[in-house]
Amino acid sequence: MNLKNKNNIIDELIQLLLSEGFETSNIYEKSCFDIFARRELLLLLFKVLVNIDSVNETHVHEIKKISSVFSASPLIVGLKSRNNPLLEDVVYERYGIPAIGVKTLKNMIIYEEYPKLLADRGGYYVQINGDVLKEYREEYSLSLKNLADLANVSRETIYKYENNLVRANPETVMILEEILNMKITLNIDLFEFKDLKEDVEVNNSPTNDETKNLVNLGFDVIPTKKTPFNVLSKLKNHEYPFMTSLEENKVPRPLHKIALSLKDLSLITGSESFFIINNEKFKDSLNGIPVVSSWELKEIENSSEFLKIVKERRDT
Repeated sequence: MNLKNKNNIIDELIQLLLSEGFETSNIYEKSCFDIFARRELLLLLFKVLVNIDSVNETHVHEIKKISSVFSASPLIVGLKSRNNPLLEDVVYERYGIPAIGVKTLKNMIIYEEYPKLLADRGGYYVQINGDVLKEYREEYSLSLKNLADLANVSRETIYKYENNLVRANPETVMILEEILNMKITLNIDLFEFKDLKEDVEVNNSPTNDETKNLVNLGFDVIPTKKTPFNVLSKLKNHEYPFMTSLEENKVPRPLHKIALSLKDLSLITGSESFFIINNEKFKDSLNGIPVVSSWELKEIENSSEFLKIVKERRDT
């Protein structure tokens, strides 16, 4: 009987990442995600669950949004689906995010062995390299129908494989590879960044004054939920996104905790962060995170002036 719980999986995950040269963020259990991890240009965003079917659809939407803004690859890591353990080197999907077991992740990180099988309704599937299939079919002087007859599938199916329109079942692929004497399957590279722009909702008609002022300065404002920050914001021609915490009349202690989270996430994601606080008692920065007051924000004339203020307060 497997008695692992979520904390056990997280501990194993962090140990694996650190041993393979990744930097990891703190653990954010009350957030929609659990861990960010970076190695050189590769940025990963993890959600850890014992049962991958327990993932919250709203959290997945937020994870997609955050992943897109930070150019991170999101992964759900778990132990089972329903009552069945996750199979090694098989990719499952939940609401459009890949879900895998710890062993599959180990194979990718340690051995650079990527899975080929995708679990979906009705069984397991693989993706065919349509260009290779067509090239070798023509090299053997086989028509679509000739190859289809040999593989016991329809001519239309071979056409769809060659044009990357459908996935194939593993048994058919084995037959095709035997006929052509060539590997035609594609690995599933879960570390390859896929831009999920359709999941990023830019809110450039905000209702509160702080985000309105950011929009007036040229920021694209992306509200977030269940995260250590309230808003992600981006400026055109500025390389890095910003994490923004909008706080009104909060007492110092929670703000210091939030500042530590912002600093931690900024280091891992390569982003910048700042507070907008409606309280004149707070100084220019908290734990190295720049503080801009609400009244100051109204007075700032352009994004260049804003960036200059943020830089000065970050460096103090």
